[in-house]
Amino acid sequence: MLTSSLFKDAFGSEDVRLIFEDAELVAQYTRVEVALAQAQAKLGIVPQKAADTIAATVDPRRMDMQKFKADTENVGYPILPLVEQLSAQCGEAGGYLHWGATTQDIMDTALILQLRAALELIETKLSRTRELLAKLAAEHRDTAMAGRTHLQHALPVTFGYKVAVWLSMFDRHQARLDALRPRLLQVSFSGAAGTLASLQDQGLEVQRALAEELSLGVPDITWHTARDSLAEVLQWFGLVTASLGKVAQDVMLLMTDEIGEVMEPFVPGRGASSTMPQKRNPISCEIICANAKVVRQHAALMLDAMVQDFERATGPWQAEWFAIPESCQLTAGALEQAVFMLSGLEVRADRMQANLGISRGLIVAEAVMMAMAPHCGRQHAHEIVYEACRAVHASGETLAEVLLADERITQYLDEERIRRLTDPANYVGQAPEMVTRLLAARVAQ
Repeated sequence: MLTSSLFKDAFGSEDVRLIFEDAELVAQYTRVEVALAQAQAKLGIVPQKAADTIAATVDPRRMDMQKFKADTENVGYPILPLVEQLSAQCGEAGGYLHWGATTQDIMDTALILQLRAALELIETKLSRTRELLAKLAAEHRDTAMAGRTHLQHALPVTFGYKVAVWLSMFDRHQARLDALRPRLLQVSFSGAAGTLASLQDQGLEVQRALAEELSLGVPDITWHTARDSLAEVLQWFGLVTASLGKVAQDVMLLMTDEIGEVMEPFVPGRGASSTMPQKRNPISCEIICANAKVVRQHAALMLDAMVQDFERATGPWQAEWFAIPESCQLTAGALEQAVFMLSGLEVRADRMQANLGISRGLIVAEAVMMAMAPHCGRQHAHEIVYEACRAVHASGETLAEVLLADERITQYLDEERIRRLTDPANYVGQAPEMVTRLLAARVAQ
């Protein structure tokens, strides 16, 4: 799906996809090899002239990609074939390419560079999603609607409150990203078994110099088979897309004909059926939910891939090659769909108001019970109101009408109080204040 000309831009994201295409991947491998030569030249390990020649001469665009592909399939890894071709490009200086490195050093460091670039793009999409949610929450702070638990009317809330709950998740995801970046964005340069033995007592100096060349952090110790940071970022992708899935699920349910309180943006033909002209299907929400399901599987795969043998894994490492690029693209794609959906979301406040009334006041039965509780005790009040609710179901009358006919209630509550208590708009609790508090906290950060 992520390479299909039909589907790749629906489920994925072009800018993130480019980061993981072959040309860019080979460019990153080359970038790491060049940076390594330059770092080692600064330390006097390889001749400066050789490093300069390498930097000026190697060009992955001049590689024989058919041969590179065949050799990679034969070797099982791309770095030996890469180094052979790049070395040939720069003549005698090529003898100093890949000095003291191992295949995984180059591949892991290139992956970190890819992830850094991808996370910058994903963060931009995340920020836009947060902005749109904050705008919706502020606009609909006081727009009353039915809150639903177990798919049934529970108590009134506001749409702004619902959106602010969504927003809170993504604000926390931003904080999580800020926290994980230093753990993730570290160079990998440790040599064959991770001990830097080939560079003797200069290995750690080269590691630091290479990290500086690439603006990456320096790990405390080799992470060839300690993959927790990579697993962590995949769990972050899982969290982000699962939260998007929660939003999409809510929107899809609110779009049903029976509820009809919000709608995805209208674009001629979008969500249309090949046979039912009336259809307006929740396309963005469906894609978001599908992406979220796949990313969750990749997040689990990365946890499995953490179980690696000795100093170089036999299989789990390759599993990452599926999980990481696809998760980056699917997360970016889900965020782009969310931005589209939220930027033009149709909020139907009139339908929300109408739906508040379909239970004939039952949605605020708790308000009546709590008003009576000081007079006759909470449990007795619950029993009386429970009976009144059953009467509403049986008679088709409103809750207010049933309450006004019950002397057990009117002895404590007059008509004005009963009608005020049975108006759902008067029982949204502190939902609006919660929205204000969340938005104020975001401004203060």
